[in-house]
Amino acid sequence: MIVKKIELNNFRNYDFLDLTFDSKTNILYGNNAQGKTNILEAVYICSATKSHRSSKDTELIKFDEDEGHIKIIIEKKGREHRIDIHLRKNKSKGIAVDGIPIKKASELFGVFNVIFFSPEDLNIIKNGPAERRRFIDMELCQLDKIYVYHLMNYNKILIQRNKLLKDLYFRPDLRDTLDVWDRQLADYGSKIIKRRETFIKNIGEIMNPIHRALTNEKESIEIYYQKNCREDVLYEQILENRERDIRYKTTSTGPHRDDILFFNEGMNIRIYGSQGQKRTVALSLKLAEIELVKSIIHDTPVLLLDDVMSELDSGRQNHLLNSIDKIQTIITCTGLDEFIENRFHINKIFQVAEGKVEEKTV
Repeated sequence: MIVKKIELNNFRNYDFLDLTFDSKTNILYGNNAQGKTNILEAVYICSATKSHRSSKDTELIKFDEDEGHIKIIIEKKGREHRIDIHLRKNKSKGIAVDGIPIKKASELFGVFNVIFFSPEDLNIIKNGPAERRRFIDMELCQLDKIYVYHLMNYNKILIQRNKLLKDLYFRPDLRDTLDVWDRQLADYGSKIIKRRETFIKNIGEIMNPIHRALTNEKESIEIYYQKNCREDVLYEQILENRERDIRYKTTSTGPHRDDILFFNEGMNIRIYGSQGQKRTVALSLKLAEIELVKSIIHDTPVLLLDDVMSELDSGRQNHLLNSIDKIQTIITCTGLDEFIENRFHINKIFQVAEGKVEEKTV
């Protein structure tokens, strides 16, 4: 799977941009705040339906404009496909695949697989559980449409239940309606837990040998799924905690409170690991993600590296670069020194400055 071409109109700081990528390694370099990450963001939106750094579509549209467009041409298993995203300030975005509009944004999941790696991902181990849940959900949503359906319904029901818990203070007569939400929450929640468990088991099996190679066989890594509740007793646990939920006006039981734990020989990396160890685990996790996606879709995802090289030492840089030689990669950086020093082959170079992109000779 590769991105062949991208066009942007009134997107972030771009009036118009038309780029053709190489099927291997592409580098976007330039000073900070020039628009490099905006290009990666546009590619990512065509896979995940939303930005990795903004929850509002209006923020993606160029200042003082009412609409913005992203058009991307991909090649998937030998066939070309076009994805169009139409961003509008006063309406929800429009999405079309091969010229055919889709009714729900979630229908885009799985059409185009992307793995995004930024310096923020290096903090996935030390940050809170919400970040690790987001990692699981974003990956599973690209790989499993049934999971998308269960997750969307679970989140809708969770919002409704939490609203009802707040309303009960003023309307105690609504208490009996909790039964309907509780059963649905448990039904969708148990399916989410089961799918997450399989995902974490699979990625853990891939991740450990990668981590051992990164640490010169000095460390092994184990990944555990810390369930808030077992799927087979979720409904009973929701009922048991109902009084507490009413008192605190929020739902305390379910997969929205899950976490992932990482251990090295019994040591919890998040609590006791050094900064270097946490970064190595995060890198192992991302590299394992690439291999897992490849095994499931029987194709290679597109890898987006947003200024990650400057955050890694030379050993981790080398390992990362050696791991991506057979996958299309679009990399942003402020300079080319890391790639020159590592004698890494570059297929296309683009210089980005003030929303203008110029292709340079390799």
